[in-house]
Amino acid sequence: MMVPTATYRIQFRNGMTFDRAIELIPYLQQLGISHLYASPVFTATGESTHGYDVTDANEIDPAIGGRAGFDRLCAALQQAHLGLILDIVPNHMAASLENAWWRDVIEHGEQSAYARYFDIDWSRRLTLPFLGEDFATVLEKGELSMQPHPETGHPSLAYYDSFYPLTPASWQGRADEVLAITDHAALDALHQQQPWQLINWRDARRDLSYRRFFEITGLVGVRVEDEAVFDASHQLILELVHSGAVNGLRVDHIDGLADPQGYLNRLRQAAGPDCYITVEKILAEGELIPDEWPISGTTGYEFIASLSHALIDDTQIDALHLAYEVATEERNDVSAGLRAARELMVDRNFAGEFGRLLALATRIASDEQRNFGEAELHVALREVLIAFPVYRTYGRHSGMPLAGEELLQQVLETVKFSASPVALSFVQAILLGALSERSEQDAAEFRSRFQQLTGPLMAKSVEDTLFFRNHVLLAINEVGAEPLPHAFSLQHFHHEMQTRLQQQPDALSTTSTHDTKRGEDARARLYALSECPAAWAENVARWRELNQSQVVQLQDGPAPEPAVEWMLYQALLGAWPATLQPQDATGLAALEARILPFIEKALREAKLRTDWAESNEHYEQAVLAYARHMLSPAHPAFLQDFSQSIQPLIATGMINSLTQTVIKLTAPGVPDIYQGSEAWDLSLVDPDNRHEPDFATLQQQLDTQSKPDFSQQNDWLSGKLKQQVIAAVLQLRRDIPKLFRFGDYQPLYAIGASAEHVIAYARQDSSHALLVVVPRLMLQGSGWSQATLLLPESLAHRQYRNLFNGEMVSLNEQLSLENVPYHAPLVLIAS
Repeated sequence: MMVPTATYRIQFRNGMTFDRAIELIPYLQQLGISHLYASPVFTATGESTHGYDVTDANEIDPAIGGRAGFDRLCAALQQAHLGLILDIVPNHMAASLENAWWRDVIEHGEQSAYARYFDIDWSRRLTLPFLGEDFATVLEKGELSMQPHPETGHPSLAYYDSFYPLTPASWQGRADEVLAITDHAALDALHQQQPWQLINWRDARRDLSYRRFFEITGLVGVRVEDEAVFDASHQLILELVHSGAVNGLRVDHIDGLADPQGYLNRLRQAAGPDCYITVEKILAEGELIPDEWPISGTTGYEFIASLSHALIDDTQIDALHLAYEVATEERNDVSAGLRAARELMVDRNFAGEFGRLLALATRIASDEQRNFGEAELHVALREVLIAFPVYRTYGRHSGMPLAGEELLQQVLETVKFSASPVALSFVQAILLGALSERSEQDAAEFRSRFQQLTGPLMAKSVEDTLFFRNHVLLAINEVGAEPLPHAFSLQHFHHEMQTRLQQQPDALSTTSTHDTKRGEDARARLYALSECPAAWAENVARWRELNQSQVVQLQDGPAPEPAVEWMLYQALLGAWPATLQPQDATGLAALEARILPFIEKALREAKLRTDWAESNEHYEQAVLAYARHMLSPAHPAFLQDFSQSIQPLIATGMINSLTQTVIKLTAPGVPDIYQGSEAWDLSLVDPDNRHEPDFATLQQQLDTQSKPDFSQQNDWLSGKLKQQVIAAVLQLRRDIPKLFRFGDYQPLYAIGASAEHVIAYARQDSSHALLVVVPRLMLQGSGWSQATLLLPESLAHRQYRNLFNGEMVSLNEQLSLENVPYHAPLVLIAS
């Protein structure tokens, strides 16, 4: 297996093609990358901006260069001795008429050759939730008509630009007659004859007949657990792996599959032992990847959570929570907020999925002659789902692993007073497979669907609801983060790194992705708020006063409300370019264009006063107007105040950014560089973080011939310094990969008055020793001059080379930081 030394993620589409990626290869070589890590490249819907809505898994998308362009890219990468990792999407495909398999299912229903490819409930007609209103209303408005299909000429039911093919039995032998139908009653009758029915998109959460990806009805679940479906959907993927064109695979949303372990076993067997495989998996605090999975690890969201322990000031985080409560005049009960978010998901957003589970449980109870009804089961199942603390368990037909059994017992203990004990025990029995044989088929389906539902419930209640409601510190509202308040400590960070070395040393270590809530450097800047809760609260109070005239009083309250104002100022802090001046109208307009879509998304994801399904236009427009006012050059008082007040936070954020970058490059794991984040990445949530970076500037400013100069302010501001640091460390990783892959991780602790400002550790094998010393909690500018590192015998009495300036340093039993610049990372290498 060719384990990467560093990956570089490129988002194809939106202008990025294979030929354009080829032009970047010399730059990636210069940066020190070993593998290009590509977003999905298979044919997706015509308007796709990301590639996860695949329409043909066995074709390279012509929109980005097709197979010929892909082959050119592979040849160019091989010539440059770079590998290629592909992002694959086994869980779902596009529920689109552009998808030939899906279109065939629509036309032929359960008789289609692809009917079992998708996770569809064939006990009823296939629901197609793509109408703006209910069918009767749309029909009455004349928005439906019979039209010849643009490709086949066969009769189809047209709704604007969508042409739904009719099942042949409903028109064959009378095509002209059917095409001539204009009568509403006749159209309705024809619609009733189809194996599908068009419904209002708002009804999908309740009435959908197929498994979807999270809440996205345009993405239909694929039954990849079926061997024939696996073979059909992985034909091209495996061809590319076997040909040597592709060296690794990143598996999207592994928890969505009916049998993740079974899938990974099959993938490993088919791809072979040399294919580098990682999975997109969110690990909760203390959760580990199942030992049985034949993979190199995750894509690294837990690494982001670990970094927060190193960079947040735990001694003041409670004061920030209190300041937030004072500003909002509300108690911030996060536990209650988490439960409310989960209740919303179970009762509303995933009502259809919950209803299907409940129906299965009720049927099983009847078969097992259990003396309780649907109401008791409803409460028990609801409570178990709401209390579920991780994405999922991994029970299979052979049973539930011990870790899963222990987790279920923990959940039942949590909810034992919230539901009928008998009903709870019955739910447990279904999940553990402890029922009679006559119920096993339904019980197996229940277990599979339960495990496929807990992940989306967790993601949508935490990442896409709670994290947009609780604004105390936006930096910790990140994918993979623990949602409830908890302690942060350097000791915990070191523990996590040691665990990472033991459990998944070849996993990706990421700090920015296409799915993170904000760019890595925005997050690093916001960490600094934990160091100044009182000052931040004073700033927010003053800014609110300056912008008070823009708060609109609506019937349901002020817009924006205090909690949202607090959020807006943090979001603006995170996204504010370091060089932006308050009088720069062009720069402010560019920032506004980025931040307004973020605000709209944040308000709708919070699902408090507006929502994606039912938007509150008055509220949204009032908040957006408030934001426009903040960024208007016509109101300089706020802009001047804001810009001046955040300068210390910007400076500290840059130091934090280099700290987390050096940690990512030197700690256990494979560093993953998201496109553009080798310089400053202050992006907001998608779509802002999916825009193509300025590659021309990145290529032009990278200078690997000179050493990083930490005294050059312009290099800090431009991001050149971060680039140079990355290039220097990645070159070292390429030169001595075994040290970073297999070397020990040894935490080092400083002593002295400024010891709390130091993060230090060593990586060591039989040939090399690496000392890493990076700053933390530097907002007050006191530095680390009074800190000293005590070195163990294995690291002492050696001569080290400073990686960034080339100087040689002889160390005995200790390393004093008295004369070491605190704003710069220190990386020392010894042979």
